[in-house]
Amino acid sequence: MTTGAILAGGRSTRFGDADKAVAELAGVPMIRRVADRLAGDDDPVPPGADRASGDDPVVDELVVNCRPDQREAIAEALAGVPLPVRWALDDEPDLGPLAGIRNACRAATDRYAVVVACDMPFVDPSFLDHLREAAADAEAAVPRLEDRWYQTTQAAYATEPAATACDRALDRGERKVLALVDRVDEVVVGDEEIRSLTTERTFTNVNTREERDDAERAIAAAVDAE
Repeated sequence: MTTGAILAGGRSTRFGDADKAVAELAGVPMIRRVADRLAGDDDPVPPGADRASGDDPVVDELVVNCRPDQREAIAEALAGVPLPVRWALDDEPDLGPLAGIRNACRAATDRYAVVVACDMPFVDPSFLDHLREAAADAEAAVPRLEDRWYQTTQAAYATEPAATACDRALDRGERKVLALVDRVDEVVVGDEEIRSLTTERTFTNVNTREERDDAERAIAAAVDAE
């Protein structure tokens, strides 16, 4: 049993005057594309195109972390998604993804959660499944590409230990998500293993309108190729 936790509480400052979580990406709100990929109901876009479209979900429920003022628009974007949706609202906004992961893990009903940022529309559901399996004998499975930061917002966490670790970090005034990794028994999924399973496109963030345009072109090319 696994929860899919989508982090959407950021301010989208690089995206302009719109909330990128619900900004349309090839005609679909960005957060809905992430949710649909976890549910196996998205367009057949790589990586993990087959699993992302027309296959079984990789999670049993969705938990959406966002600010209270975002909830109505995100709920509209997720209307009809074929998974139960729970909410993890930020009672104190703007504490960053560390607090978002904490709140999502507290709201999850499953022992493990796979966490994905709402601006990762190419997330590979099969890779998330692998992360969940890798975390089974630990408290987290965190990808790390060569010479890059840990990919903490596309990772698997044991919900109770992760939430406790986040609380301890936040109580000490820490905001960086690496403070969570430092406080749990983690498995690092390294560059070679990542590339044997998926492509680094799974970690692509859409932070700007230009990046949204690039993502739209990639989606159109994949759909046209079918």
